[in-house]
Amino acid sequence: MPQLNQLMLVYQSQWFWLLLCLALIYFLIGRGMVPKIEKVVDDRNDKIAADLAAAEKARAAADEAEDRARAAEEDARSQAQSVTAEAKASAAKDTEALLAKVDAEIGDKVAAAEASLAEARAKALESLESVAAEAARDVVSKVSGVNVSVDQAASSVKAVLANG
Repeated sequence: MPQLNQLMLVYQSQWFWLLLCLALIYFLIGRGMVPKIEKVVDDRNDKIAADLAAAEKARAAADEAEDRARAAEEDARSQAQSVTAEAKASAAKDTEALLAKVDAEIGDKVAAAEASLAEARAKALESLESVAAEAARDVVSKVSGVNVSVDQAASSVKAVLANG
């Protein structure tokens, strides 16, 4: 049978072309495309790590700002208390009319100090919220590729801060 006699020649040719195609695929994909893909993935991982480090640094800065605000609040409170104590000591020596007048002045000073503290606290929380919103927006953008508006990021941060 002539078909069987040609079988060895056909198999050798098919094996040759099979090996040639596999070698071509190996060199094109394995040597050409895979290193490029690995580089892109490594660059992306490095970028994400850098963004997370920047977010952590921003969070640390916000925590530091909050600590400074609390220290300023405690200083203002202690100053207000010392002013109150001095005023009460001097008022004890004066007449009852003078005592009423001094108490009114002290109340005004304490109210002004509390208003100042409330304003400082509001500024600190506002800056904390804006830093947290910007960091959250950047992290979401870098990690998921979704662009979040400033308003959405700010409302999400406010919701998280309100709910704890």
